[in-house]
Amino acid sequence: MSLRIALLGLLTVTGPASGYDLTKLFERSINYAWQAGHSQIYPELNKMAADGWVTVEQEGPRGRKTYAITDEGARELRRWLLEKEPSRSYRDEGLLRAFLLPTLEPHEAVALLHTETEAYNAKLAHLEALRESRDRREAGFGNHALDLGIRKTRTVRDWAADTAAAIEKSTDETRP
Repeated sequence: MSLRIALLGLLTVTGPASGYDLTKLFERSINYAWQAGHSQIYPELNKMAADGWVTVEQEGPRGRKTYAITDEGARELRRWLLEKEPSRSYRDEGLLRAFLLPTLEPHEAVALLHTETEAYNAKLAHLEALRESRDRREAGFGNHALDLGIRKTRTVRDWAADTAAAIEKSTDETRP
């Protein structure tokens, strides 16, 4: 369902767009929050057309279709945003790794956490650069989600660095 909602949101913001255009926009925006590739987007657009949430506004060469959101699709987007309680459960490999850190030797856990810290530093730099470029190009759309992504990335990065330091400190304290 969330892929459908994401596509309805993109069509609301951009207006009519082809599957290709939606895939490219998805990759530059929503993909940071909800991942889907063209192999999922195209079939979903066909299902959404069959359900009356989008309509094929134009057909071009090589089967290119331009989709537009319908009134029913716009109502579904609003309903989802305003009435549906989002799932608060999720699967997070990083959180699972945090649970399982004690299964490693302290030096292994510290090394893993340093690697995570660097990975999140790189992700943070990418997101901050994206924010700088987006401020000029696409004022408004996605900025709140980007801000949330930056804040979450900072938090996880800081947690990894702090946890590595705590493990190092506790290892130092237990040495004779």
